[in-house]
Order: sequence, then C-alpha cells, then structure tokens
Amino acid sequence: MVCIISLSYADTSHPANQLCLTARNWQKSWVLWKLKVNNYVPDKIDTAEIAITRSGRAGLIHLNRPKALNALTHHMCMEICETLTNWADDPGVEIVMIDAEGDRAFCAGGDIVELYEHGQNGNHDFGRNFWRDEYRMNEQLATYAKPIVSFMQGVTMGGGVGLGCHVSHRIVGETLKLAMPECGIGLIPDVGGSSLLARARSGIGLFIGSTGYRMDPDDAIFAGFADYVVNEADWPALKSALITLGDTSIIAQAAKTPAPGVLRENQDEIAAVFADRSVTLALETLDLTQDWALKAESGLRSGSPLAILCAERVLEMLGPAPDIAEALELEFRFTYRASEESDLLEGIRAKVIERDQNPQWKYPDLAKVPPDVIEKLLSPLGAAGLDLKGRRE
Repeated sequence: MVCIISLSYADTSHPANQLCLTARNWQKSWVLWKLKVNNYVPDKIDTAEIAITRSGRAGLIHLNRPKALNALTHHMCMEICETLTNWADDPGVEIVMIDAEGDRAFCAGGDIVELYEHGQNGNHDFGRNFWRDEYRMNEQLATYAKPIVSFMQGVTMGGGVGLGCHVSHRIVGETLKLAMPECGIGLIPDVGGSSLLARARSGIGLFIGSTGYRMDPDDAIFAGFADYVVNEADWPALKSALITLGDTSIIAQAAKTPAPGVLRENQDEIAAVFADRSVTLALETLDLTQDWALKAESGLRSGSPLAILCAERVLEMLGPAPDIAEALELEFRFTYRASEESDLLEGIRAKVIERDQNPQWKYPDLAKVPPDVIEKLLSPLGAAGLDLKGRRE
C-alpha cells in the first residue's frame, strides 16, 4: 500500500529545481523549496516528503521521509502521478529514477496510521480515495513508455513494492528486506502485488502473500520482484552514469550474482506444500523441522484468517498471468470495503497503534471463515469500482 528520484544528482541550473514540496505536519500547505547541491550531496531537508527534479537525461524522484521509513502519503502519490504525466512527452527526460533517503528503508508502505484515525471516526472514504489514487500510480508506473529505474534498499514493503517493483528496471541492494505483509494487519497484498504473486513460480506466490515472508535480494529476483542486485556502495556511480548517458544497458554491467536465497534453495519443498492446495491444508502439512516452514506457520497463525483466505481467493481469480490492471481492480474490491468490513482497523490497532500484538480477528482461525463472506468482500463494486484507463469494472 505504500517514491523517490534522487536529489543527490540534481542540476541546479535547471528550472525544474523550483520544487513544490509538502511538509509532513502541513499536508495541505504547499511550500516552494530551492535545492542547493554541493558535490552531488543535497542539503538535508527534514520537512519535505518527496523531492522531484531533473538532471542530465534523467527525471529524478526522491522519497524523503526517512524517520517514517519513507512511508507513502496520499500527497506523495499524487505528486508522482502528476510528474510522470508531465515527463511522458518531455524529450529532455529519457529515463526516470526512483530512490529514497536513508539506508533503513526504500519505502515501508502506506501511511496506515492516518488511515486508521479516519476509519475509527467513520470516514472510510479517506482510505478509498487514497487507494484509488495509489493504484492509478501503480498502473502508471507499470505501463510507462520510458524506462524507470528503482533503487530499493532496506525495508521495502506494501506500498514500497507498488512503487518500486512494477517498473522496467528494478535494482535491489544487499540490505533489502522485501515483503507483502498485509495479511498480518487484516489487509490483502495490494498495490498490484497480487499480479507479481500470481506470476511467481508454483506455490511461491501463495507462500509469500499468505505468510508475509521477508525476501532477501536473491529471493526477490527468484520470485519476480526485482531484476538486478547491485552493491549499495556502487549506487552513486551507477546513478551518475545513468543521468549522464540515459542508457539502462549499463545496469547489467554493475550487477552482482547474490548468494542463493531460501526460496531458490527450498522451491520444491515450498511447492509441495503451497501449490495446488488450500492455505488451510498447507498449514496442516508444514514440516516444522525446517526453518522456512516454522516462519510460514508463524505468519499463517498470526495473520487475519479472513485476509489470508481473501488473498488466496484473489490469486485463484487472477490465474497465472494477470496484467496489473486486472489485479488492481480486484484488489480494490477488498480495500474499498476494508476499513468498514474487514479486520484492517483491528489489525492496525494491535500491530501498530497499541502494539499489544493481540488482535481480535473476526474469525479465530482459517476453518471458521464463511466462504460467502470472502465472496462478498471480492464482489464487483459497480459504479464505485476502480477506474483505470477510462473504464470501470
């Protein structure tokens, strides 16, 4: 659920350096900020959520909320959409680069605390409007005509996946911790993530999506969430070369082969448990002498049973080769109803707000979830459905 183009390489002579930025505490106020760059290192900007500029042949998008693990706000999504639209026909922008401030996270997801506050007060349209615009951004990133290069480090989850994992050139660093952990708070894998999970190898997508498994760099490549592993120490030189040349073919020259990850080394065992069977049966057949299986059991038992089974049903409905528009439209059926009808608010309360780690889910285990409740949450929305490319479901 939860965008960065690097300020570190900004061209101070370019008129686009008059940036429109938003302070975290003044989300409805817009301020102008002029970048100052010294040897490709930007001044620290503590109040700006996102910085957008141009340098050389590149358009740069830089997420700048390191204290919040670069979590996406509604405003940030809107800024990215508008920027990509403006750059689409700009001959001066040959490639787009997205990165984030700090070494802890690329993007940890959407700003769910704000969503929780609105939902608790009965304002369910806040989340609906956010997801609608975020999903439009996800689709725009996935179908953009120009190359987009994302640099993902540290925590990359939920909305961070939607921002960085649908673009044409996906680079991850050695600190990557990538996951779709939505079921743990009562949501389903969204931001188009279900399309990536559906296209993953046999059983791998359901395993990742239902358990919230955290992927390392090799896992991310194996599962189809990334293309290249580049040492983070080499990123500045690579970014500088991309800005100068506008040629994405140089990325492969900088890429390294990572050590085999858990998914690659245990793919047959994971497929034997999660392919062609229900999550309920998978939970019963896990071999708990294996570390990956212990983690899977923990994720399945701690997540929302309702969300886990809805996530499973989404993958069944999508089939093995969905496009991102199909996935987003189906995900939106759930998220549109999420704060009012699912476990989402309770999950955020227990895992994020009060942190008692004791959510009171609507149903105590997978076996207790009525199938008709799943079908209702994923039924068409009619006129309220997600509008992508000028159409409604």
